[in-house]
Amino acid sequence: MNANVSLDSTAEAAARKRTPAPRSPQPPTAALRHQLAELRGPAVPQPLDARALAALAANPGCRRRTLLDGAGIDKRALARAMGSPATFGQSQFAHQRGHVFEARVKADGGEELLRLLYERLGGAASGLPAPEPGRVPSPDLTAVGPEGRTARTALALREATAAGRWAVLDHPMVSLNVAGSPAFLEPDAVVVRPDGTWTVVEIKSFPVIDGAADPTKVGAAARQAAVYVLALERVAERIGGPDRVHPHALLVCPKDFSNLPTAELVDVRKQRSVTRRQLTRLTRVEEIAAALPGGTTFDLRLADDGRTPTRPAAELAAAVDAVDAAYAPECLAACELAFHCRQRARAAGSVEALGRGVRGELGGLATVEAVLTAALRGTSAQRDAIGPDDPGAAAGPGGPDAAAHLADDPADPAVEALRRAAVLRAEALAGALAGALAGAAGRGEAACR
Repeated sequence: MNANVSLDSTAEAAARKRTPAPRSPQPPTAALRHQLAELRGPAVPQPLDARALAALAANPGCRRRTLLDGAGIDKRALARAMGSPATFGQSQFAHQRGHVFEARVKADGGEELLRLLYERLGGAASGLPAPEPGRVPSPDLTAVGPEGRTARTALALREATAAGRWAVLDHPMVSLNVAGSPAFLEPDAVVVRPDGTWTVVEIKSFPVIDGAADPTKVGAAARQAAVYVLALERVAERIGGPDRVHPHALLVCPKDFSNLPTAELVDVRKQRSVTRRQLTRLTRVEEIAAALPGGTTFDLRLADDGRTPTRPAAELAAAVDAVDAAYAPECLAACELAFHCRQRARAAGSVEALGRGVRGELGGLATVEAVLTAALRGTSAQRDAIGPDDPGAAAGPGGPDAAAHLADDPADPAVEALRRAAVLRAEALAGALAGALAGAAGRGEAACR
C-alpha cells in the first residue's frame, strides 16, 4: 500500500470551489419524520454507516436505496422476508476477529496507533513532537443520542485542536447530509496532531502480505474513509478551520499472517471528490416519499417473538417495486436488495442487468427485446442470411411493428452499430457456408477418386 503524502493546497482549494459541498445537516421536518416512521413501521431505525453511504454515493440514481436508507429501514431483513436474502457481508467470526484486532491497536490509550501514524508521517522529519506514551489524552465522547454524541465530538475536536498536542478520539460521531436527512457516522478513530490537523483512522482485519493488500478491499476502505473526511470537514467549517482535515487516512491492517498491526497513509482526495459530487446528485428523501402511492409501508409486521415477519412477501415486494431502482451487477456486492432487483430487471428484460457499460453502449435501446429486434431486422442482408421462411425473419422478438420502427430509425447510433454488426455477421455466415460447401465438394471428389 503505497501512499503519496504530498499536498497541493492550491489545487485542493480550487477543487472545493468547483464542487459544491453537501449542505450542512438540517433536522428533518416533523411531517417528514412522521412519513418515514410510517414507511418504517414500529421497527427501530437502522443507522446509515459509512460503508452503506459509500455504496449509495456510488449509485446516486437509485431512488429505492435512497429512500430505504433515509428512512432507516433494515434492508437485509426486508430482502429476507421477500425471499431474496443477501449473501454478502462478514461472518460472525470475521467480526469478532476485527474487534479483537481493533482493541489491540487501540490498547494503552492508542499508543501503538500513534506510533504507526508518527512513523508514516516521517517521524522527527515531520517537524512534529513524538507522542509521549501514556500521556496522550483520549476525551470522553459519551452523550445521549446521536445528536448529543455529534455535539460532544465537535467540542472535543475544538478543545484538542486548541491545546496543540496529540489526542486520540475513539469512535467519535460525525454527521453528514444525505438526500436531505442527517446520517450519523462513527469512524474507528480520529487523531488530532499538534499542528492542529485531524487524521481519520480506518482499522481493517484484512491482511497486508509482503507489503501488499487486496486492492479491492483497500479501495473500499478508502471510500469509507473519504466519507468520514467529508463529515469532519463540515465540523471543521463550523469551528473556523476548513483545512484541518488531512486528506490522507491512516489504514491499519494485520501484517502478513500475524495479528501485529501495520499501517499506511492512503490518499483519499479522489474518493472524497467523487463522493461529494455524487451526494449532491441524490434525490431528496421527501421528494421520493411524496411520489409513493398512499398507504405504502415497508413494515414487516413482526410476530410476538420480534423476529418472524408475518406480512406476505408479495405485499412487501409490491411496496419495494413502487420505488424506482437503478440496478447494476455491481449492486450484488454492495446492496442487500440486489437479488430482488436483479430478478425484476431480468423479468423486465432490462439491459441494466448486463452492466452499466453495456447499457451505455446501447443508447436508446432499453430492453434486450429491442436489442434483438434491431439486430435481427436491422438490414436486408441479415434478413437474407436468415431466410424468408424463418419465423424470426417475419417478426422479431418485438413483433413486426417494433422491428420496422427500429429498422427505420437511423438517428440512434446503437441501432446503426447493430446494423453494421448484422452485415458483418451475414458476411461471416456466407463465408463459412461457402467454405463448408467447398470442403464438402473437395471431400466428394476425393472419395470418387
